[in-house]
Amino acid sequence: MNAQEMIAQEMDAQDELGGFRERFHLPKDVIYLCGHSLGLQPTSVRTYVEQELEDWEKLGVEGHFHARNPWMPYHRLATGKMAHVVGALPSEVVVMNSLTVNLHLMMVSFYRPIAPRSKILIEKGAFPSDQYAVRSQILYHGFDPKTSLMEVSGAEIVNAIESEGDSIALVLPGGVNYSTGEFYHLEAITRAGHDKGCVVGFDLAHAAGNVPLKLHDWGPDFAVWCTYKYLNSGPGSLGGCFVHERHARPGQIPRFAGWWGHEEESRFRMEPDFHPMPGAEGWQLSNPSILSLAAVRASLDLFEEARMDRLRAKSEALTGYLETLLHGRVDIVTPRDPARRGAQLSIRMPAGGRSICDRLAEKGVICDWREPDILRVAPVPLYNSFRDVFQFAQRFCAMLEVGSLRPVPLT
Repeated sequence: MNAQEMIAQEMDAQDELGGFRERFHLPKDVIYLCGHSLGLQPTSVRTYVEQELEDWEKLGVEGHFHARNPWMPYHRLATGKMAHVVGALPSEVVVMNSLTVNLHLMMVSFYRPIAPRSKILIEKGAFPSDQYAVRSQILYHGFDPKTSLMEVSGAEIVNAIESEGDSIALVLPGGVNYSTGEFYHLEAITRAGHDKGCVVGFDLAHAAGNVPLKLHDWGPDFAVWCTYKYLNSGPGSLGGCFVHERHARPGQIPRFAGWWGHEEESRFRMEPDFHPMPGAEGWQLSNPSILSLAAVRASLDLFEEARMDRLRAKSEALTGYLETLLHGRVDIVTPRDPARRGAQLSIRMPAGGRSICDRLAEKGVICDWREPDILRVAPVPLYNSFRDVFQFAQRFCAMLEVGSLRPVPLT
C-alpha cells in the first residue's frame, strides 16, 4: 500500500458517514462513480416496495384506504423529507410525474409571454431535454426560438438578466450544470430576475440531493427535479416539484388540471368543476406510482438520517481529494472553488478520450462520457469512499501514462 492509498484509508476511517455505504447495493467488483446519472439502490428499497406489493395482493383497490400506508395520501409520506432536501416548506413540495413533464406543467403556469417580454433564459450547454422543452414552449406560444431563447454561460447569467431583463419572461437555468458540474448562484439569479420583473424557475436535476438548497428563502417561483440521480430512487422514478408559497392560493395561477390536484374533500363527488388543493399539490394530475414512491421514501429516509449539511461537507472533501490527485495531469473544467461545484469533476479529454472511458469500464470503473470531450466523475458522499477516489485516479492516470500518483499530505 503506497502513501496515497494510506491517506485514503485514513480519511475513510475518519468518515462519520462511512457506514451508509453498507446500506446500498454496490455492483460487485466495480468502482461506481456515476451517481450523477443513476444513483445506486438502497438496500431498504426492496422492503418498502414489497410492503406495497403485499398490500396490493391482499387488499386490491381497498389499499387506497386500508393499506398499512394508505395509497390515497401516500405521496405525503415523502413530502416533509423532500422539503428538507431542497430547503422548502412542506406545502411547497410535491413528488409527482417525471422531470420534463413537471417542467412543462410549470411553464404552462409560469411562462406567459407577451411581446416584447417573450424570452426564456437558460444556461449555455443546458441538458438537451430542457432545450427541447423550452423551444417547444416558445413555439407553442407563437414566438421564434431564434429570438426568444437566450443561452448564457453560467458566469454571465446575472449580468444578462440585468442588461436584458425587460425582454425576459422566464429565467430557467439548471442548479448544477450536467456537463461541467458548476453550481450556479441561485439566490443571486433569483434576486436579479425578480428585480427585473421576470419569473424565475430552476431545473434541479443535478442539484437535488447533491448541493445545499434553500428554495423557500431564495424565493424562486418554481423548481423541478428528478429522483433517480443523487436521490437514488430508481430508473425513471417520480420527479419533484416546488412552487413557492406566494403562489399557493387556488385559482391564482392558470394550470393544466387533473383530478389528483383536486381538493380531497370533494374529489370523489366526481363533479365537473376543478377546485385545486392549495400549494404545490394543486399541480398534480394523476395518482402517482406507489411502487416508485416507495423507493423514493426509502432513499429519503437515508437523507433524513445523514443530513444534507454532513453530506455536503463530505462531498467537498471527496471532490477536493480527487482534484488533488489529478492536479496538473488533466484539464478539469469544473470550478476549483468547492462551493461552486457539486459532487462531480468534469475532465476535458484530448482526442481519443472516449476510448479511455470505455477502457475504464472494462477495468471495473464506472463513470461516463459526454460529447464532445468530457469525462464526468461523481463521487457520491452517501456511498462512495475516499479509497474509491484513489483507485479511480490510480487507474485513470495509468491509462493516461502520466506515471504513479505522488503522495499528498492530508490537509
